[in-house]
Formats: sequence, structure tokens, C-alpha cells
Amino acid sequence: MGAVIRETRSVCPVCLQNLPAALTKETDGRILLEKRCPEHGAFRVPVWQGKTDWESWLLGTPPLPEDKGLGCPENCGICAEHEIGTCCCLLEVTERCNLRCRYCFACGGEGAREPGLDELKDAVRDIVRQCGSPLLQLSGGEPTLRDDLPELTRFAKEAGCSYVQLNTNGLRLAQEPEYAKRLADAGLDIVLLQFDGTRDDIYETLRGAKLLEIKKEAIRVCGESRLGVTLVPTVVRGVNDDNLGEIIALACALSPAVRGVHFQPVSYFGRYPKTPQESERYTLDALMADIAEQANIPLTSFMPSRCDHPLCGFHASFLIDPDTGLRPLSSITHSSRTRGCERDNRAYVARHWRRAPEEPKPEGNFSDEMDFDTFLYRLRHESLTLSAMAFHDAMNLNIERLHSCSLHVYDKGKIKPFCAKYLTPIIWETLNKSPRTS
Repeated sequence: MGAVIRETRSVCPVCLQNLPAALTKETDGRILLEKRCPEHGAFRVPVWQGKTDWESWLLGTPPLPEDKGLGCPENCGICAEHEIGTCCCLLEVTERCNLRCRYCFACGGEGAREPGLDELKDAVRDIVRQCGSPLLQLSGGEPTLRDDLPELTRFAKEAGCSYVQLNTNGLRLAQEPEYAKRLADAGLDIVLLQFDGTRDDIYETLRGAKLLEIKKEAIRVCGESRLGVTLVPTVVRGVNDDNLGEIIALACALSPAVRGVHFQPVSYFGRYPKTPQESERYTLDALMADIAEQANIPLTSFMPSRCDHPLCGFHASFLIDPDTGLRPLSSITHSSRTRGCERDNRAYVARHWRRAPEEPKPEGNFSDEMDFDTFLYRLRHESLTLSAMAFHDAMNLNIERLHSCSLHVYDKGKIKPFCAKYLTPIIWETLNKSPRTS
């Protein structure tokens, strides 16, 4: 066991019992989460690979107090211990899906339940009542399987949701452009498009079919309807972690239809093919280092979240330079998180992921001396945001992080942190290996 640098709480990955846990530092600079269940033994899993400075990245975030988190995440709903309000609230509109992906946090396609439209409208009203004016994410299953999704989108905007985004695999958007236009006319702001890479072998491995061309068609269709698209790759070691630079290059080439790339290093909840091994764990800092190397951008371009816990994600903004690639607009600073940051985060997401209205292009050239009007135009139309959300599963769940979650899910009247809602036991072939490294 390495040196203990921080105390927290977690859960047993087998029985989900709440447990004390510790973050420990190895001599090679790695940070591990370690815990012991009285029934199922000891567990340890890497959460940081030492690619960038851990303490600086934490932004001075205090550790979990000893008397907090004792009841999390059992019977979870946003409570007095929760530190951050709702930025984005996810609403599952169907369990149906037209794919059977190997990795799926919601186990899409395994159930047949689909709430009625009136039930979903009641849920939207309740979300607005509890959360104010959140960014509403329509999810599933595959939400575009609903013919009434445009009507629900329009209702959500009228009910008080500040923005509406769609989490989709894009198949129906590509096949039915008129459906995409109906969503745009209803007020849809952002399309989060499942987009795992620039090679069909990646989709065959993760999604079970060759999907690259239909994904590109979905982007083209959304572009015609002026829907801002953010590509969402699920990054799995040995499958597409070598393709990050190509994804970013394609995003630049498809701008302004594509506004950003939102990476999600794989987490193991819901449906996944097998128990993860340590070599399959992909930490946030390793993802940043790989992106920096493959896309030829400075590692200092990435900033930790100032809304969620710093270990939950990063973001970085760039101008797309036609000659040299991405020009950073951000660099790491050391300011701390503030109350009310979820409102600022919503505004940031909308500013960077929505498609800006059409406007005449200034005649100024792209250069260090470009005039202010040219800079603002390029910021609105020729920029790209790179971001990530590192969800945590039953193996690496850190309740300190959970208390700072601003991505919530509506579940039978409760507002729950995302990783609490979808938490599932890790499949464990044997109880005879202790300690076990994931």
C-alpha cells in the first residue's frame, strides 16, 4: 500500500456497501483508491497516472469531512450534503434502442418500458420545479425512436428548461432528415452524438456494426438544420485510444456543424463485456496526455471542472487555425469552484455547443493581429471545445466526487447524481482473490 494522501468513502464493488476508503500515492506517482469490505476483501484501482500534477489539478478542493457521505449512495437523491445544484438533468424517455452496444450505462434495449408523453411532461414540470431552469438532456435507450420527441422538446422549452440537448446514436437523424428538422424547429439546442472513432473496426468492436458513414451523414443532416453537434466518444483502451487525434481532426474538418468533442473514458456500469483489469483503466490525466500528444496541443490547454469535482472532467477551448490546427484559448489556472457555478456551466455549454446564428463573415485574416470582429466571428463559428466526463463505477467510486456532481438524472421524482443512479456491482468471477486490483 502506498502513502495515504486523502481519506474518503466508497462502496464495495460486489455488494455496494458504503465503506471508508483512502487515496494512496505509489512511488511511481500513481494515485490509487483503496478500500476493504468485511465480506469481500480488499480492492485497489488506479485513479491517476501522474501525467500531470495531482495537487494542482484539485484546485484546493477540500477532502470529504469524516461525518459526511456515510449514507451515500443508497437511497440517493439530492440532499443537504450535496454541494452543487443541477447544471444538466437527464430524462430517460425510452428503454428501446436500435443498437445493442457492448458498453451501455443504461443497458439500452433490454427493457420495453416507454413512458407516455403526459408522464414525461409531468416529469419535465417536476424537474423545472426542483432544479430551476436546467439544461435538459433527453436520453434513453435511443430517444429518437419516439415520434413525439419534437413535441416533448417544445414543451420542455416552454416549461422553463434553459436548453434541451439530445443524447443519440444518430441513426434516425441520418435516415430521416425531416425528423431532425422537426427537432430543430421545436427548439432543440444541442445534439450529443455517439461517435467513437474514424474507423469502422472501432464501431464493429464497440457497437456491433459499421457505422462511420451513417454517423457522418447524421452530422451533415444536423448541419443543414443548424443543430450544433458535439461528438461523444466512449474511449476504451486497445480499441480507440489511439484514434483521439483523428477524431479531433475530423471534428475540425466538419466545423461549424461540429462544435466540440466530449470524451468519456469507459466506466464499468450497466452493460460491459467482462470484468475490467487494471490495464483497461483509463484515467483522466492519461486521456489528457494522449489527446495532447495525438492532436499536438499543449497539456496546459486543459482545465479542470469548476462546477463538478476537478477529478470528474476537463475542458479546453480552441480556435481552428486552417494552417496550424488548434490554437488554445484556455490554459490551466488555479481559481476554485464557487456556489452557483452550475448556472455558469450551463452558459458555457450553450455558448460552445450550440450552433450560432448565421451572420456575414468579416474580411479580416486569421492572424495574431486579427481585428476584434474577426476574432469574435471565429469564436462563434470556427472554434472547437474539447471536454471529458470521467464517470466512476463501483470500483473507483469516490463519494467526495459524488457530492460535487452537477449532472443529475430524474428518477421517479428524485434528482440523483448520474453515477449514483447508474451504479451497478462489478461482475466478479471469484471471491478468493484478495486484494484484487481492477
